[in-house]
Amino acid sequence: MKSLKRFIPALFLATALATDAFAAETPSNYGIVNFGVCISDSKLGKQEQASFETLKKQMTSLLEDTEKQLGELSAKFNDPEFLDGLSPEAEEELKNKFRTLNEELGRYQNQYYQVMNQANMRIMQTISVSINSASEKVAKEKKLSMVVNKDACFYFTPGLDVTNLVIGEMDKAFAEDSKKQAAVAKAEDQTGEQKPETKK
Repeated sequence: MKSLKRFIPALFLATALATDAFAAETPSNYGIVNFGVCISDSKLGKQEQASFETLKKQMTSLLEDTEKQLGELSAKFNDPEFLDGLSPEAEEELKNKFRTLNEELGRYQNQYYQVMNQANMRIMQTISVSINSASEKVAKEKKLSMVVNKDACFYFTPGLDVTNLVIGEMDKAFAEDSKKQAAVAKAEDQTGEQKPETKK
């Protein structure tokens, strides 16, 4: 009985010490990354966003042009004087054009949503791969056992945030890739210039 009484306080003391040690080690052993900030602030993220906006403008322009043509035809159909001046054949041709444009608009709208969704998924995948790679490098450098997306946390202390470090690694990788692509493009240009013209 006496040994049991001695054992319980010792057990509590050991548990408290282990808990304190774990609490002391835990904050410095984890890193938190803000995915949204990586997209908005990294060079890769800015480039991908610019590409997405360019594609969006092109698709939107096509839709707006078709809608404009439909609006003009619709105005003609609502103008009795214009319709009275048309022959039956011309009126039928106008109706056919209106139907065709309507069908095209439907196709363009479907294409718009498909292309935008695919482009968005591709961008998210590209940036995710870059963040994963950058996070791994930061984790090794800072000896972190885990780097977690901010969205997976309800709360974390600001000291755990390694977003800027991850963005720094992403930008380094982006710069290296840009140099490689420029070197490849330059080599291809030089190869093309050096090719002798073939006589026919």
